[in-house]
Amino acid sequence: MKAILLDKPSKIEQDPLRYDEYDKPVPNDEEVLIKVQACGVCRSNLNVIEGVYSKLGIPSKSPIIPGHEVVGTIEEIGSNVANLIIGDKVGMQPLYSACGTCEYCLSGQEILCPLRLIVGETVDGGYAEYIKGNANFVYKIPDNLKDQEAAPLFCPGITAYRAVKKAELAMNKKVVIFGIGGVGHVAVQFAKLTGANVIAVSRNKKNLDLASKVGADIVLSQDENLVSEMKKLGYADSAIVFAPSQEAIDGAQRVTRPGGTIVLGVTGNINNLMFFFEKTIKGTAIGTRLDTQEVLKIASEDKIKIITKAYPLADASNVLLKLKNGEIEGRAVLVP
Repeated sequence: MKAILLDKPSKIEQDPLRYDEYDKPVPNDEEVLIKVQACGVCRSNLNVIEGVYSKLGIPSKSPIIPGHEVVGTIEEIGSNVANLIIGDKVGMQPLYSACGTCEYCLSGQEILCPLRLIVGETVDGGYAEYIKGNANFVYKIPDNLKDQEAAPLFCPGITAYRAVKKAELAMNKKVVIFGIGGVGHVAVQFAKLTGANVIAVSRNKKNLDLASKVGADIVLSQDENLVSEMKKLGYADSAIVFAPSQEAIDGAQRVTRPGGTIVLGVTGNINNLMFFFEKTIKGTAIGTRLDTQEVLKIASEDKIKIITKAYPLADASNVLLKLKNGEIEGRAVLVP
């Protein structure tokens, strides 16, 4: 099969990816073989490729195929697979598998399992013509969802959904969402479904326009006037940060009211947090199997829409460079 391969992490400008022939995966008794129809392009993919996670041992193999939000059709099934059949339209999210027996798995928090495997990081991902998946972590897709629109549900969709749940939003509560890219524009939509008032913050006017398009009540530029603008509007009950910048994390702390909640979907520092304001800081990462099923149901009911644009698989390097430069609206999707 054809695939995008990463041999050694380096800056995307240095062309670390190669489009080449690679062995088609062979599923074991618990797995299925999926012919890939679409795979979303995530900033986490870029971080893997550029070596941001190297200190964590990611990627854990070389070469590795990146990509972790996959839609396709099942072509083969293992002998022990009972929940799927050949021809099923399915998707995969970043969580490839978990042990199923630890305290996290038993309590429905399998994304925290210490033995979890991650698609495109510890096992081969979806920037390819085929991918194999653990049958217990492969999801049937409703017939009314198109491949290109469904693929991003398996990362920005579930990531945004879980972040909004952690923000504990409700009718007439106020939330500020920093970073209106592939994940942020979906978080705006999930937040609106709770009845909250949504303020979208970005440095990029194109992204602010996107936020307005998907239902944000107010859009604000992430600049030196942000805090003064928020004072006029009243402090937020919650803030959600998907912008990969320390400035956004600092801004979230400053615009959230005492007793409020700050949900971080990016890496950074919590600077000068005043304990007597009793603000709650939460991390968030992808979503559980239940989260995934709930997102698919909501999307099938046409309650959210992910803005996408398709590109050929062979153009992966150029697409990732566009993503790095902030030139992608919504989500880029690679099509083999």
